[in-house]
Amino acid sequence: MNHNILTILIVVIAVSPITLKENVQFVRRPVFNPLVVEFNEVYDFAKLRHGHIKRSTKYVLESADHILSEILAISNVERSFDNTMVQIDDIYSVIESVWSPGYLMSATHTNEKIRDEGMESSRQIQKYITDLSLNEELYNAVVAYTKSKEAQQLTGYKKKFLKDTLLDYKRSGFSLPKEKRDVVKKIFNELSDLGLAFSKNIADFQDTLFVTEEEISGLPENYKKEREQKDGSYAIDMSYPSYVPFMDFSESGEARKNLKYKFNNRATDTNLEILNNIIRKRRELVSVLDYSTYAEYRTEDRMAKNPQNVWGFENDLRNKLRPKGEMDIAEMLKIKSKRTATEATTIDVWEAGYYENLVLKENFDLDPEEVRQYFEFNNVTAGLFTVYQRLFNVTFKKVSNPSVWHEDVLMYEVYDGSSNEMIGRFYLDMFPRANKYGHAAAFSVTMGKMTTGGYQKPATALVCNFPKPTEFQPSLLTHDNVETYFHEFGHLVHGVLTQAPLMSYAGTSVARDFVEAPSQMLENWIWQKESLSLFAKHYDTGEVIPDELLNKMLAAKNVNSGTKALQQIYYGILDFTLHDGFDPDGEKTTTDIVSALQNEITFYPYQEGTHMEAAFGHLNGYGAAYYGYKWSEVYAQDMFSIFEEKGIMNAEQGMRYRKIILEKGGTEEPLNLVREFLGRESNSDAFLRSMGLE
Repeated sequence: MNHNILTILIVVIAVSPITLKENVQFVRRPVFNPLVVEFNEVYDFAKLRHGHIKRSTKYVLESADHILSEILAISNVERSFDNTMVQIDDIYSVIESVWSPGYLMSATHTNEKIRDEGMESSRQIQKYITDLSLNEELYNAVVAYTKSKEAQQLTGYKKKFLKDTLLDYKRSGFSLPKEKRDVVKKIFNELSDLGLAFSKNIADFQDTLFVTEEEISGLPENYKKEREQKDGSYAIDMSYPSYVPFMDFSESGEARKNLKYKFNNRATDTNLEILNNIIRKRRELVSVLDYSTYAEYRTEDRMAKNPQNVWGFENDLRNKLRPKGEMDIAEMLKIKSKRTATEATTIDVWEAGYYENLVLKENFDLDPEEVRQYFEFNNVTAGLFTVYQRLFNVTFKKVSNPSVWHEDVLMYEVYDGSSNEMIGRFYLDMFPRANKYGHAAAFSVTMGKMTTGGYQKPATALVCNFPKPTEFQPSLLTHDNVETYFHEFGHLVHGVLTQAPLMSYAGTSVARDFVEAPSQMLENWIWQKESLSLFAKHYDTGEVIPDELLNKMLAAKNVNSGTKALQQIYYGILDFTLHDGFDPDGEKTTTDIVSALQNEITFYPYQEGTHMEAAFGHLNGYGAAYYGYKWSEVYAQDMFSIFEEKGIMNAEQGMRYRKIILEKGGTEEPLNLVREFLGRESNSDAFLRSMGLE
């Protein structure tokens, strides 16, 4: 039983090839399939063709059925942790061996048929997992095992796995009569289809704003050259490398307004109704399962435990951050008033990025374009590698001529610094292309797990959309890009360095409201002089970032930290509101909620006629769990305080972090792991300091 698997792929996880126990005889293997490989071999992505994902999906589902039949054939008196609970974990591991690479291909492959096949595979597998979670015979097998002497004496991760499995069964409706369980199964399947459609519509949506020379004024020449059209106009699409710089630097308020309107109306025609249906089905689900709201259902197996704790957390943080937000907006209004020769009282949503940058430039003489000159992609990558390798005692070795899904993709092997053993792999797919996943995330490829043949070596793919090098200049990253890189690479190492014995607990398979904390903690290294000196070098001269510029960056670090944090709190409260009592068939629409909360929580008035919720993918993947971003950040900053005290490149503390936080995955409660690493109870002091609030 592992309902976490339904959400894991969206965040970061890894998956397993199909060899778990030497004595398991699987169904007949396909003659050749790049996704069906021997134990600890790599996938042959370059040879992937249409039909391979479909056939490999059929193969692993039949293989999963084979393991299931083995479990059910065992007599109750012979049941043990190994032949029942570990075998259940084996089922999920077999399924993941195709689900993860298939899902990755749905987000990154250049061939539309393969992308669609990957999405269809995901749909089939989610349905299979739903059926498995509602399999009464398997449930009875687990219940029978709980009555054994061995089960009652379990300790550690084994005891936790049995407890979590029983909770999952409760959450799947096994306290209900069969007729109601059938309803639950039907709803899970419907939600799976709706979620896939919601995500696909966002990924497939394309729109472009064509602007004039005057409207693109303020953007650098290389940006303009990449988007110039034959008629002299410029094409600004909805991808982040196109959208974000335009919103930050275009001198044309009208053009920014038009682009924001388009961006906040992505997938509106299809996804507004799909979102309503998702919310309806979630309400229907929890009604059958006897929870008051979907928010109650979602928090039960997380650190938060209940909605009341989430509301308390969000409102407390909101109140503490409000004064900082007021200070931030006041600085922007001063500059707007000066620029417009009026008494400005409002910063509109399409002006936020623009005036945030002007505050940096005018109050701190900090020009983001100047900063970018010191963050060339290859230099940043080399420096990031150095930081992670030193902290965690590992070595990254580039693989020559890897079998990958696109020529831009690089592959690395990870070696332990003490044993020199190869312990994992990762892929880097870092630049935009048509029909590729448009954000930044670490995707599953292979998940760690102990088997009779040894430890299954995990692998993760980091997918980003950083500016691609051109003939005019190299790839120069914004400081925000660098933060994203360090963050997502934190997810990557969480997956790759895992030593959890069960796949269900490997890597980022932790409580969903803790999953961001390990990677958020690692963002801090982009602000430290000691680590910046490793990679912040001028792309042309090689000069290390000057102290004067670095001091400006540090002085400006918390500029707009209040408004930005309140924006995240708004997203969390929006998500929670839609899942804690909101009725999509009531008087208010989702857009009414968006409008009211944006006006109430943020300092940027809602833009009439927009429907950002239609493309807010986290409403699907994270439903009632977006609060976890800020929740986990509090723990992240508290953990970083140890490095502030002991030294940011302190290898001893880095290894403690690796052993206690990264390697253990979900084998223990996250609060216990944090307490062990800190040597004390956690608090929010470090987080508030990081926001500029003493």
